[in-house]
Amino acid sequence: MRIQVTVDEAMQDYVASISLREPDVLRDLRKKTSELPLALMQISPEQGQFLALLVKAIGARRALEIGVFTGYSLLSTAMALPAGGRVVGLDISEEWTSIAREFAGRAGVAEKIELRVGDARQSLAALMRENGSAGSFDFVFIDADKENYAAYYEAALELLRPGGLIVVDNVLWHGAVLDEAQQDSETTALRAFNAKVRDDKRVVLSVVPFADGLTFALKR
Repeated sequence: MRIQVTVDEAMQDYVASISLREPDVLRDLRKKTSELPLALMQISPEQGQFLALLVKAIGARRALEIGVFTGYSLLSTAMALPAGGRVVGLDISEEWTSIAREFAGRAGVAEKIELRVGDARQSLAALMRENGSAGSFDFVFIDADKENYAAYYEAALELLRPGGLIVVDNVLWHGAVLDEAQQDSETTALRAFNAKVRDDKRVVLSVVPFADGLTFALKR
């Protein structure tokens, strides 16, 4: 028998009350982001804490984030990295990443973060051309435009070491992936991406219905 707890607002509040340890700087960043028109693009504090736990659990020293927005997940990762660790963040927006830079300074982790602003596909191509980059990353978080998820995933696999972990956000897309009436470019891209990773023998796979759906792909 499969038992599934319904996570309504009351349950979410309870989970936060027994587990969330949100640093003040991240709380302040979340508040600032909540004032923006696209605030829903920000991950939840519980998800940020989960990413930080994963970074520590696999002993990551070099991380990559594709899709930074205002930097909540980026800072969560940077703060979890050990001294000397580094996270490369890719985003199209100078405006959004300027907020990430500001709060990285407040958090005291600016030296751990390298932001590259521009088309992520071009940034990834440039990164892969750099000597020693291939196979050098431990952790990749993908949370950018959905139409290019497959391309980002392939680049991540090339950049990851064996045993490195890819985490992909929004793979359930608020349930739209189940609705065949939804044929917009984002939803169809996510359906194709989910099928691609399902059949990919290069990784150990788990998809968890947490937040908006998270894919975990461990490179063999």
